[in-house]
Amino acid sequence: MKNNRGIVSHGDHNTFSNNAIGEHAHASGSGSSQHFTRPAQAGLGDELAATGWDIGVVTILSEELRSVVDELKLERHKVAGGLYFYQGEHTTPEATVRIVATQSQSQGQRSAMAALENLRRHYAPRLWALVGVGGGIHDQHARIGNVIVSTEIVYYENRKINPLGDVRRRGEHRQAPAPVVHAVNAFFADHGTPARIHGQLATHVSEEFEVYPGLIGSGEAVIADRESDIRDWLKKYHEKVLAVDMEAGGLSQYWQENSVRGETNPGWIVIRGVSDNADQEKGHGFHELAARNAAYILRELLPYLC
Repeated sequence: MKNNRGIVSHGDHNTFSNNAIGEHAHASGSGSSQHFTRPAQAGLGDELAATGWDIGVVTILSEELRSVVDELKLERHKVAGGLYFYQGEHTTPEATVRIVATQSQSQGQRSAMAALENLRRHYAPRLWALVGVGGGIHDQHARIGNVIVSTEIVYYENRKINPLGDVRRRGEHRQAPAPVVHAVNAFFADHGTPARIHGQLATHVSEEFEVYPGLIGSGEAVIADRESDIRDWLKKYHEKVLAVDMEAGGLSQYWQENSVRGETNPGWIVIRGVSDNADQEKGHGFHELAARNAAYILRELLPYLC
């Protein structure tokens, strides 16, 4: 990206109503009564968006971001306002894919939606990918280290509480746009279901992990109880809910609410490496393993998604 040197104007009563664009842009003038109506760096997002980015990746944990950055060889970039993004290109047999990744400030639906808005405002990617770890709730398919690729989200937090304390959950079920679903189906048609992949960490390279398509249950709760009513409800709601997280519901909600925009609404996909079984043994011990496997599957999906 070329640096902008700004605008220099000589004379009296000059008015600058446009922006100087770029990380190092500045505007200067000489003469009396010059007037600057907006900060010089305010237009950076417009310049980036105009260049066309393919994939915008949201991660939550530092292990998740580091795995995506390492797998896709992304480089750190700081934009006006102090936000950090990690951007780069990845070449597939069909195209060169432009990718940008960011990390939300905290766990949960709201912070994930804020991260998505930052990506949209500064890069306007044509596909959002939520990549990282999740809790498995299916003993056979969602073993630790396996990866769940999801184009369907069940948000489980909506509920009705009756006077006697009876709680009835009311799920919201959303599916990704058809082109993303077709891309994921093509991946599994080529690789099998489950897809069997060699481990991505040196300590697990001789081991295989499995990749399954499936639904993600998403809400605000950290589930660490095998007897949780949330687990029971999700299994009854749909037998293919394989894992749970705290952000995918925010992704699908953000996509839904942005469908009213004039421009094309990006597609979305969720890729979750299973780091625990959402039970009493839940911990951080397998975060890196699960995050590395998820980031690798994102890379493997790029030829299908772009």
